Amino acid sequence: MTDRLIDRGSADHTRPALVAADGGTHNLATGIAPTRRQAMGLGAAAALSLGACAQGLARIPSSRLGLQLYSDTFRAGPGQWRVELERAGTMTVNGGIMEIDTAGGCSVWFRQELRDPVMIQYDAVAVSEGGPNDHVSDLNCFWMATDPGAPAGVPPRARSGAFADYDDLLAYYVGQGGNRNTTTRMRRYVGEAANRPILPEHDLSDAAHMLRPNARQTIQLVAADHRIEYWRDGARVFELNDPEPYTRGWFSIRTTANRLRISDFRVYALR
Repeated sequence: MTDRLIDRGSADHTRPALVAADGGTHNLATGIAPTRRQAMGLGAAAALSLGACAQGLARIPSSRLGLQLYSDTFRAGPGQWRVELERAGTMTVNGGIMEIDTAGGCSVWFRQELRDPVMIQYDAVAVSEGGPNDHVSDLNCFWMATDPGAPAGVPPRARSGAFADYDDLLAYYVGQGGNRNTTTRMRRYVGEAANRPILPEHDLSDAAHMLRPNARQTIQLVAADHRIEYWRDGARVFELNDPEPYTRGWFSIRTTANRLRISDFRVYALR
């Protein structure tokens, strides 16, 4: 297992987790209604260079793993997270699990700003237990996300939870098992409304890249200089060589009309 960039709390890398500001359950019946900000046209899509999608052959060397910067064991409440819901739903933290159960779009933002080189890691399960939102789809995420023109330290503005309301972010995005578990896609958001650039090689539809009901998987997101990567269970799914990388920003778990369970959240510096 030493050839995988996966750490479940070894003494060499563990720092104290951030203390949650509150505890228990958030039951959120409505989303946050934003004032929509005018998007900035950056024209970055034309200059973007994207690497080829690997088919599970590569592994991240463990030597790249540096100090643990943040973690959440999901045993001290949801205070490290900010929730945006399009429709009625819940985000609960209990017994080592964050559960997101929502009838519409939902973004759950980690409150700390991240700077590269960094790796974000968490385990995730798409739940299928007969619940009204148990659709096994949309294990999605944003990372290194900011609003255009925002100064350092200012998080993305509050949004409604509706997917289109995030178009004007500057961010990296992966949607695994989207469109009712028929697509897995990577995008580089360029801060323009109604523009979510994608190249054909980053639009997957084969069964191997979709979600399996109730199967726990480890997700790893890398932002290290020009290299942007998305890994699942130690296998690289997407690679992006970005000539104008986003070097700071925020992370969000994202889903829609679905139920997810998240555990073992960690953020590491990379060497």
